[in-house]
Parts: sequence; C-alpha cells; structure tokens
Amino acid sequence: MAVRLLGKLKVLPDMCGVTYASSAAATATISDFDMQHKTPVIRKQKLIPMAKYGGRHAVSMLPGGGIGPECMGYVRQIFKYIGAPVDFEVVDIDPTVDNDDDVQYAITTIKRNGVGLKGNIETKSEASYVTSRNVALRNELDMYAYVLHCKSYPGIVSRHKDIDIVVIRQNTEGEYAMLEHESVHGVIESMKVVTASNSERVARFAFEFAKRNGRKKVTTVHKANIMKVSDGLFLETSRKMAKEYPDIEHNDMIIDNCCMQLVAKPHQFDVMLMTNLYGSIVSNVVCGVLGGAGLLSGRNYGDHYAVFEPGTRNTGTAIAGKNIANPIAMINASVSMLEHLGHHFHADLIRRAVNKTINVDKIHTPDIGGTASSTDVVDAIIGNIGYT
Repeated sequence: MAVRLLGKLKVLPDMCGVTYASSAAATATISDFDMQHKTPVIRKQKLIPMAKYGGRHAVSMLPGGGIGPECMGYVRQIFKYIGAPVDFEVVDIDPTVDNDDDVQYAITTIKRNGVGLKGNIETKSEASYVTSRNVALRNELDMYAYVLHCKSYPGIVSRHKDIDIVVIRQNTEGEYAMLEHESVHGVIESMKVVTASNSERVARFAFEFAKRNGRKKVTTVHKANIMKVSDGLFLETSRKMAKEYPDIEHNDMIIDNCCMQLVAKPHQFDVMLMTNLYGSIVSNVVCGVLGGAGLLSGRNYGDHYAVFEPGTRNTGTAIAGKNIANPIAMINASVSMLEHLGHHFHADLIRRAVNKTINVDKIHTPDIGGTASSTDVVDAIIGNIGYT
C-alpha cells in the first residue's frame, strides 16, 4: 500500500484501521512499514524505534519447528542471491521448555524491528500454564487482523480455477482467548470472548482493505443463529460498518453453510470477514480447494507490528530434513514481507520467478502432485530470477 501525502494537514486511516495525522511540505510516498513507524499516531503512545540501518531493514526471523528452519534457509538463500536489503535477526524458540522466556525475547526483537517472518512455533510442553506460543505472540503484539490471500495457481491441478478470495480473520480473541477452567469435576468451561472494540477495528480493516484493493464485496461469516450474543455482536458491528462503505456490497453467511459454499461455489466470495476459530477453519478449507497447504502465506497486522508466515500449520507430506517440504508458502510470506517494507522491486523478482516455476515449468513437490524435491524448487526459482 502506498499513501500520497499532499500539502496540508490531512487525517489518514492506515491499513490496520488506525487514524494517522500527516503533514508534508512536499509530495511523498511511504510504505506500510513507514506508515506504522514514521507517521505520528493521533492517540497517545510511546515512540517505537525503527530498526533500519543504511537503507537496510532488520527483520526478526523465527524459524519455529518442523520444516520451518529448512524453509527459512531457502528464503535466506534467495534473498542473498537477489541482494535483498534485509538483515535477519534469528530467534530460536525451544518448544519443550515450561516457560516463555524464548517467546518474550522474540517479542522484544519484533518490537525493536517492527517486522517478523516466522514458521510454526510449536508448544510441546504439557504444562497447563504454558499457553500456545503462536497465540501468545499475536496477543502480546496486538496483531488483531490476519490476512490470507487465496489465489489460484494455473499450473496446479485443483477442482476450481480462477479463485481469488481474501480471508480476513480477527486474530486475538474469540475461542483463542485461552480462558478455560473446570467449574466442577469433569465439567470444563471455555470462554469465547468477543468485544465491540476489536470487532469494530477488524471490520474497518476489512472494508478498508476492500476499498483500497478494488474489491466489491465483503462477506461476514458467523454463527449468530446459535451464539446470538457473541457472534451477534460481531455480525451487528459488521453491518454497521458496511453502512460507512456504500460502494462495497455486504452480506453474511453462517459458518457451516459457508464451508459448503466454499467447496461447491467458491467464486461467489471476494473478501471474507470472520472471528478467530472460523478463520482458522475457512483458511484450511480454501487452501485445500486451491491444491494444498504449502502454497499460501498469511499476514498478521497490528497497529505497530506485522508478522508474515505460511498460511496454515498443515504441512501435508512434508517431513523435516527429508527435502520434500514445499517451500512456496514461506517464500510467498517473504515476498509479502518485502512488499510491506516497500522493497517492491525485489518482491516482484521473487514473485515472477515463483510463478514461472509453478505455472510454466511445473516443478512441484509431492504435496501438490509432483516429484520434485525442496531444493529442486528453490534452484528453479533462483534460475528464473529476472524472468519477465
């Protein structure tokens, strides 16, 4: 996203729904990263330092577990080849420990750098007080919106072609509030939290996203027919927000019908807005419809920080160290990260190379019906750098 600043004081909403005040004596174009860090926010807050030295950006890299370290190695290999102006600060998180010291350090580095690239952060400890590290990361950094752009690759066999859907998911509450207790022996109660403030800002994020990207329709996914108060609040907030965007069509759909419609008639969807758990389910459904979990990347946005990662936790047939993991999702996450930082030239280099590798050369890993190894795919991408 680029915002053009003209002459006098002007109030601008950023991509994450925050209002900024700007004044520029001359015309300027700024990246999403600069919007988060350089443009003063109207409401009071502490100044956040920005890690950028000599035109290079520092980015926190969290390889995580499973195939994460392997795929991060491929990203670094490609970045080195194209000379991307990014320096990675690698933070390894031990999934077996019964404390969150590693996670807290990772959070500190993301606060310092403003941007992160991560794999799946596993939580293997069975201690009841050790919460999901992925969820804790999003909550601590208040990254309330998750964006998954689900676009078909012509070179991959799937039931439906020409799909172009954006899933926007509330990322910090709902069933992921992690509030559970045993009221009496054998009876567990799990709290689903939906707040008006978070519902409003993720709804505004969705409509602003649709407006900026030329999207025509937003569909709110819910279960308000059963959860009349919680999902009812989320749905009503979306409907109120829709009135502020008369040029964008708005409808709503119950989650179970939505999953069926995604499989049967996915082309009816454009931008989809939903709460946390529904977003997790729908993301996996769409990834399956498009050909697999190893293709799409996800973006976590807050008012101040952005973290990029593979779109789903599923790895298909991928096994760490076997050289059969699909690296495309992680590479696509790195492309989204470069775009966020404003390095569009380098992002386009990688994107064109990935598209040629998948759609023209059809070099595919086993999870999407091919026989190529991970390194075959990466070598092909590097070989296609500069393809137009």
